[in-house]
Amino acid sequence: MIKLTINGKTIQAKENQTVLEAAVENGIYIPNICYHPNLKPLAACRLCVVEIEKMRGFPTSCTTKISEGMIVKTNTKELQNLRKNLVWLILSNYPKDIPPSSDLKKVVDYVGVNEILKNYTPKQRNLPVYSDDPLFVRDLDKCILCGRCVRMCQEVRGVGAIGLINRGIETFVGTTTDSKLKDSGCKFCRACVEVCPSGALVDKEEWSQENKRDVLIPCQHGCPAETDIPRYVRLIAEGRYQDSLAVIRSKFPFPYSLGLVCNHPCEEACSRTDVTEPISIRELKRFVAEKDDGAWKKKLKINKSTGKQIAIVGAGPSGLTAAWFLRLKGHDVTVFEMLPKPGGMLKAGIPDYRLPPNVLESEIKEITNIGVKIKCNTKIESSDKLVKEGFNAVYLAMGAPKGMSMGMEREDDPRVLDGILTLRKINFGEDVNLKGDIGVVGGGNVAIDIARCSLRKGAKSVKIIYRRTREEMPAYAHEVEDALDEGVKIMFLTNPTKILKDKGKLKVECIKMQLGQPDSSGRRRPVPIEGSEFVLELDRLILGIGQSCDAQGFGVELNKKGQVVAKEKLQETSKKVVFAGGDLVTGPATVIEAVQGGRLAAISIDKYLGGDGNIDQILYPEDEADPYIGREEGFADRKRAKIKKINVKNRIPGFKQVELCICEKDAKKEAERCLKCQLRLQIAKPPLPPEK
Repeated sequence: MIKLTINGKTIQAKENQTVLEAAVENGIYIPNICYHPNLKPLAACRLCVVEIEKMRGFPTSCTTKISEGMIVKTNTKELQNLRKNLVWLILSNYPKDIPPSSDLKKVVDYVGVNEILKNYTPKQRNLPVYSDDPLFVRDLDKCILCGRCVRMCQEVRGVGAIGLINRGIETFVGTTTDSKLKDSGCKFCRACVEVCPSGALVDKEEWSQENKRDVLIPCQHGCPAETDIPRYVRLIAEGRYQDSLAVIRSKFPFPYSLGLVCNHPCEEACSRTDVTEPISIRELKRFVAEKDDGAWKKKLKINKSTGKQIAIVGAGPSGLTAAWFLRLKGHDVTVFEMLPKPGGMLKAGIPDYRLPPNVLESEIKEITNIGVKIKCNTKIESSDKLVKEGFNAVYLAMGAPKGMSMGMEREDDPRVLDGILTLRKINFGEDVNLKGDIGVVGGGNVAIDIARCSLRKGAKSVKIIYRRTREEMPAYAHEVEDALDEGVKIMFLTNPTKILKDKGKLKVECIKMQLGQPDSSGRRRPVPIEGSEFVLELDRLILGIGQSCDAQGFGVELNKKGQVVAKEKLQETSKKVVFAGGDLVTGPATVIEAVQGGRLAAISIDKYLGGDGNIDQILYPEDEADPYIGREEGFADRKRAKIKKINVKNRIPGFKQVELCICEKDAKKEAERCLKCQLRLQIAKPPLPPEK
């Protein structure tokens, strides 16, 4: 360590540090604008000038190395005046208004400005504003040529998409041929935006320090379980597949199942979408799940027994997720399931061609392997009974297992079937007569699954009857496409109104619809067209219009829809010992949302039982990504990997898995398409003036 004095204060600093670095480390601010901790100092702005005893002139503190006994002054009147002159030079061609949140504004307000030439009128350069590029805007008139962005792009990232163009007063920051960023090799890591002090480079989506991570890493924020997607995608690109799987498994016990059926909201949020197409995140999850060699288990720890017993009602994704994490915390967990097999809607509601039984069974086996007990064919109807049996906490996770009726005339006809019950029978191998002409009412995933299952069970024809248009269908777009490919017909803007009395075929009266104003769901409300009635002849009409909950008898508050009322993120009900989550609280939602409900319940239940609520275990190496990403021509235009499927003619009959797993070569290439948004958060913050 080296001793030196700054502004009369004796400090110690590391050998080879600069005066500026030593000052910053010891809480002494020296004005600067071109300096950045991640870059080699250039002293371009000269704002960091200081006075050093026995040294001539005004050396720049960012380039001057410290020495033993050095005496430095940073805030003499002469220095202050000099800096005000320098600020005037920096702003001499800058537009009038400095962005209030910019580093430049903070430095200018701290230093002040000398009016060197009273009659000087700044010459407007009238440089262009580039707003058509993805993700951020370049306003070159606000550039002060500090060089931070160029050096970050060239030296730290190794991309070299931008540089200093021209010489002298004609210099500006741009691409070599004034081309668009996409054509210049830009990888849209936005390191340049992060280090720009003047407002010349600005993100299109605004953020504050409080929500910066959520906005800049939208895939992770878009995942209800907040899975560290950037990390596991990066590890795939590096060929570290087991580490990637460990990252996923740190958040939930269903990586393979979710790799097959997740609605992937992370992909909808992916920043890559604004450049070309989103990263195929779900497929990458499936890829590493298929390569699982169990390495993640080596770091898995089951805490010492707490002596506490927890009852979980419902062995679906929410209940089993809660069971997994609570068991790892050392609690004794018993899961009660009314159906013959565990899995909830993963087992009873998702067909085998989307989620093969062996996949779900293997993941549930890992849950029982750590000591979770699952009791099937056991219907629980009272939480009080469980408490009397000695359970210290109860988690209700029964989901929304009941189908909904339409209230049509003669809907009780035996040929009108409940869609949820029909799917359950198919998935559990029970007899279901779906021969002949089948009609399916609804536009969600349940309706699509019923339609595709009907074809596989021998239906002659299948028509989906949906009262809105394809644009409003809540079903996954790729599932709709698969259904159409397999021969399902969709009757849009149509709604069944009643069952006609007839001895022959099932006659369903329908009416044509038109879209009116948006309703509470945000979709345009379907309105009947008077006089457009017609009759559809079918053998079966299956209702796939929604699901409902059944929590009567548990003594907890319910809302008008029969869902349990629980405190947001705490999963606490009106009954102290009882918690609830998943579809039972939210209504029919996605698997990943149910999983997150289970995670939140595990946190709250552990705290309720005296634990710290810290349920996550780090099963992977906590290394940071390399900031050097290198140049790659054509990177911006790289397309999303295409998912291969078995030929349509080979899908029916039977329930063979339709989607094939991405190969290793394509998985790595797909992971390499990632913009590595997380790298931006690794960039250090520059030293800024102290707040007044």
